Amino acid sequence: MAAALSTERLLLQLQQPLQALYVLHGEEDLLRIEALDALRAAAKQQGYLNREVHTADTGFDWQELLASANSIGLFAELKLLEIHIPNGKPGKAGGEALEQLAANLPPDTVTIVLLPKLERAQNQSKWFAALSRHGVVAEAQAVDAQALPGWIRGRLAQQELAIGNEALALFAERVEGNLLAAKQEIDKLALLYPAGHELSIAETEAAVADVARFDVFQLAAAWMTGDAGRVVRLLEGLEADGEEPVMLLWMLADDIRTLIRLTAALKQGQTVAQVRSSLRLWGSKQQLAPLAVRRIATPRLLAALQECARIDRIIKGAEAGEAWPAIRQLLVSLAG
Repeated sequence: MAAALSTERLLLQLQQPLQALYVLHGEEDLLRIEALDALRAAAKQQGYLNREVHTADTGFDWQELLASANSIGLFAELKLLEIHIPNGKPGKAGGEALEQLAANLPPDTVTIVLLPKLERAQNQSKWFAALSRHGVVAEAQAVDAQALPGWIRGRLAQQELAIGNEALALFAERVEGNLLAAKQEIDKLALLYPAGHELSIAETEAAVADVARFDVFQLAAAWMTGDAGRVVRLLEGLEADGEEPVMLLWMLADDIRTLIRLTAALKQGQTVAQVRSSLRLWGSKQQLAPLAVRRIATPRLLAALQECARIDRIIKGAEAGEAWPAIRQLLVSLAG
């Protein structure tokens, strides 16, 4: 199975004759939407004027889709066939239909299968493997906090706008985790300022709304990499968004236990690759956890686990105190 392209690399290929099958998936909605729009535009430019859209909701008839895909119109027009699977789970009948479609792609047709972020089960499914073998797969990956300033600067450059470093840092802070909002703010700035203008920090502060979106997974990356400042900002955002401290604490304690087990495994001569499955080190955790255990000694991790138990008692009302300040103090100490 060929590795997935980034959506940016896919866009660079669309000047060439289109392939018969494209699969778009990934967690970043904006990049997925932009890739789909670009494919539609390229298809129209290359003569695929008959567009047919199917959305696989509950009760969707997959056999009807296969029949429609292989039907030939009265004037044998080139066709763009879109198959949207909003939940990423086609089910048994859908999976079999997608395998069949991939093995027998309809002639004179560009087929696009649109999926959200896929879970591990979908990534390893027979239907996804079949689509990957016969088509071009592009993944809309999230733009993380480190890459976001470069992404913003690049998008501003496309609008012929420049930005100073301090203004860029403020911009990135205000839109973190919300790429669609970042694009909307960039489009707004392009209307406000002429080409060639360099945005100051005052102009950025006045124009860019604070639309950052935070989640607990970003928080894990922040404390594991030792970024105390980001830990504080993420916690403030999560608290303001109404995140429940009990869920946050559960995930934190689980991560600490994972680091303790990883430390023990490494001391026994095992590698990260050997324990990845048993410790559930998926995605970025494969890189983050080894960094964290090199920085945080086991006694500190054990003490942190005890503190998690104390905070749990606070949340349940069995001990005096406030949960959010205690969580903040614990995470800042782990990041320090």
